[in-house]
Amino acid sequence: MQAGTIWLLVCAALVLFMTPGLAFFYGGLVKAKSVVSMMMLSFGALGLIAVLWIIYGYNMGVLSGDGFWGSVVANPFSDLGVDSLTGTDALAGVAFGGTFAIITTALISGAVADRARFGPWLLFAGVWATLSYFPVQGWVWAVGDDGLTGWIGKFGFGDTSTIDWAGGTAVHINAGAAALALALVLGKRVSGFSKEDATKPHNIPLVLIGAAILWFGWFGFNTGAATDDGLGSLIFLNTVGAPAAGILGFILIERIRGGKATAVGAASGVVAGLVAITPACANLDPIWAIVLGFVAGAACAFAIELKYKLGYDDSLDVVGLHLVAGVIGCVYLGFLAQDTGLFFSGNADQLLTQIVPALTVMVYSFVVAYVVGVIIDKTIGFRVTEEDEVAGIDLGLHGGTAYALD
Repeated sequence: MQAGTIWLLVCAALVLFMTPGLAFFYGGLVKAKSVVSMMMLSFGALGLIAVLWIIYGYNMGVLSGDGFWGSVVANPFSDLGVDSLTGTDALAGVAFGGTFAIITTALISGAVADRARFGPWLLFAGVWATLSYFPVQGWVWAVGDDGLTGWIGKFGFGDTSTIDWAGGTAVHINAGAAALALALVLGKRVSGFSKEDATKPHNIPLVLIGAAILWFGWFGFNTGAATDDGLGSLIFLNTVGAPAAGILGFILIERIRGGKATAVGAASGVVAGLVAITPACANLDPIWAIVLGFVAGAACAFAIELKYKLGYDDSLDVVGLHLVAGVIGCVYLGFLAQDTGLFFSGNADQLLTQIVPALTVMVYSFVVAYVVGVIIDKTIGFRVTEEDEVAGIDLGLHGGTAYALD
């Protein structure tokens, strides 16, 4: 087995580990009587999306690049699963891509914590992944004999092309926009939405453990596709610096606004920095990666407060962290990408190139998620009963609690 294949498989394992890490992160943030349900949303996505990816999801991203539609859609059943790749090292890439599909879908669940039923969530996850994630990741990363074949990968003004190394558009903007749509569909929690009455995290150490696992797994997330030692080293260092600066940016704003730097704020700063550096990790000098992480952390500290002013109940701040930091990371490249950013090239081609795909994916994912969510809600119902929501939904939905104290 070649060294590159071995490394890609290791990175796939790291990224797969991120989904249990996300379950810990989200699980610690909710109330004690809903933690099992919250974690099951991540594990349910892991089970379902992995299977769908192997059966047809991977094929949906294999774009020919011929003409407009050849850069947008592919036949999901062009092959029976991925059988034609059996015995080749291409299966390592299939596995790596599948772990991205899993974590992206699982991210959305944080927006509907404490009130989503498990069965409807799985239905939503499968349909949304099919209609949004599977094709969008092909738009960004599909590769043919002559290079990138997806429309986003090929898109660009002047001599530039879209920069999205590991998923600012396909992962974070995609999931963040879907989270906003689903939060609007399900509506506000019965209690605990206002800033004064917000549900306090029931287990802060669990949140920090989850954030640590996410950061650890993110090194696989960002470096898996690097084939050059120098590039891989740059990506790795940027994946250290940006989230570290994200902590500082987030807790600084907390300290200024509320007088205290919190542990949950530090964990959120890690996530903000990681999200922002995801599209940019291969195209920024380390000092500018630090600046990006700090800016993203500070901006997200402000952004997560917007839900109280705008009235959407994004329970665990998927919009405020993933959508906002994802947009910041993509647009920041328009200014400071090595060689092509506005500050280096003197023209706005890269900036315009970054904005168009970000906006397109945001609108597309929001519409898909909203329509699918409304259909599910109006047919089989998406929310738990008000009684179960107030009492805690673990026993009613999953027959057990996180903490058996008697």
